[in-house]
Amino acid sequence: MEFVDVVKARRMVRNYQPDRDVSRETIERLLELAIRAPSAGFSQGWHFLVLDDPATRERFWHLTTDGDEPDSWLRGMRSAPVLILCLSDKDAYLDRYAAADKGWTDRSEEHWPVPYWDIDTGMAALLVLLGAVDNGLASCFFGVPADRHAAVKDGLEIAEPFRIVGVISLGYPAPDRKSPSLKRGRRGVAEVVSYGRMGDR
Repeated sequence: MEFVDVVKARRMVRNYQPDRDVSRETIERLLELAIRAPSAGFSQGWHFLVLDDPATRERFWHLTTDGDEPDSWLRGMRSAPVLILCLSDKDAYLDRYAAADKGWTDRSEEHWPVPYWDIDTGMAALLVLLGAVDNGLASCFFGVPADRHAAVKDGLEIAEPFRIVGVISLGYPAPDRKSPSLKRGRRGVAEVVSYGRMGDR
């Protein structure tokens, strides 16, 4: 597909064909795209935890829902044959920018008004979402509830200092209803772009 068509076709899909697996080869091809994402200082402070077997996926859903009765959203998401946890490593950035060629003499987070470790991991995740479209797959990026982060990290043995930025569900699409939020409409370029100065919006 042409790149512009991939971008326009990308959407968050919440229902998958549960009996149609995604090969490891395809998953690794998508993750090869992810590691091409930009990162501040080429720190590359990301890690991707792939859950592509039923037992580990079920463990993830148990840790995030505590066995609650699934609603229609959760039933659809649980049908995805692959989950990819996108993790960021703050220490990789603090260490990198304390190196001699960067000039900071300490690892203070005060140098970072914006957490680039999370931003860069998010950009890597977007490349997976776009790559999924290009490979005839569907995907969705979603978050882990705040009160479940510790349980997921413990249950899936996610080492410190990695933290969960989000999760990508991946698979072949099944019939799916569009998000009601789309009724809000997409904001046009004129609404979100300024040149020279922003002024009074």
